[in-house]
Amino acid sequence: MTIKRFIVGTAFVAAVAISLTACASSTTPASSNSDSVNAKTATSAEDFGGLKGLVAAANKEGQLNVITLPPSWANYGKIIEGFEKKYPKIKINSANPDGSSADEVAAAKSQKGQTTAPDVFDIGTAVLSQNLDLVAPYKVSNWKDIPDDFKDASGKWYYDYTGLMSVGYDSSVIKTAPKKMSDLLGSDYNGKVSIKGDPTQANEAASAVYLAALQSGGKASDIQPGIDFFAKLKKAGNFKPVTPTQATVASGETPVVIQWSYNNLAWGKAGGSAGNPNFKTVVLPGTALGSYYNQAINADAPHPAAARLWEEWIYSPEVQNLYLASGAYPATLTAMEANKTVDAKVLATVGAAPKDFVQLTADQATAAGTLLTAKWASAIG
Repeated sequence: MTIKRFIVGTAFVAAVAISLTACASSTTPASSNSDSVNAKTATSAEDFGGLKGLVAAANKEGQLNVITLPPSWANYGKIIEGFEKKYPKIKINSANPDGSSADEVAAAKSQKGQTTAPDVFDIGTAVLSQNLDLVAPYKVSNWKDIPDDFKDASGKWYYDYTGLMSVGYDSSVIKTAPKKMSDLLGSDYNGKVSIKGDPTQANEAASAVYLAALQSGGKASDIQPGIDFFAKLKKAGNFKPVTPTQATVASGETPVVIQWSYNNLAWGKAGGSAGNPNFKTVVLPGTALGSYYNQAINADAPHPAAARLWEEWIYSPEVQNLYLASGAYPATLTAMEANKTVDAKVLATVGAAPKDFVQLTADQATAAGTLLTAKWASAIG
């Protein structure tokens, strides 16, 4: 897969994201338990007598709380809209759309027992691996379509999608596209380079450090060169400690952003009136970095049946194709290609999933997170 094909394909389809906001509700949800089902302990739709029973239980609850899902991220605007259209009796409350994986965990802990707590997580591996006590096992109906190494055998978590780490840049400000990570140390980038938050808290920000490590002689098991790179970036005056958003890119406040390819693309021309038409995306040559995010259900979900129905929705071909349409490769892509449920036109435009990117294992991500906690503040302080 060429870099050009990846960028052109995702730009073609990223525009389908639709803005959507909702407020968390404080109403007490109706009981989701039928005469014989405790939704909080259900491990498959079969526990409800099948999908129809699960839908009935979720409809009784009437709500679903999601968290940290920006509408422009991996087509989540359209995914949320599609769920509410298919299940009109269930209202989605979307909290803290620009938050981090750590924010998801913090909300689950601080709001435990409250109706506003998140029902489901879309979360990075490092943060998830440290909080497995918060999640409940559940296996979606097409469990077999998720590769064995993409899921926990008991159903506590499962990969959903991945992209590649990339550099987004405002071409009206940066006239020459960066070709390597070290280019960002040049004077053209003074006060211009941002990442998505605190790497000790947010998986996407941490992944920017991992990419810098891979591009600076490091490896998945040694991300120290990435921390060193950002220390140099700070010393050069090029690191901008502002968490970028689509709005800050559109306004020009954050002209260079290191983040997932599907997000950089969605913030450019594909973002329509909300995007920056001059914002372009580069996946740097050399070692590329990918990272699947994880789906998981909050063990203390206030709407446990709706949470399980959401996971069924996420792993349906309809939603897996929506991930693909944004340029994020879905976890069940291989199975969808085999059973011909993939959107062939979108796949042809986006191109085959990359096979040569590096992804940190759960152990490597945990070790990297520990190192970041110990070294990051002093590196950019």
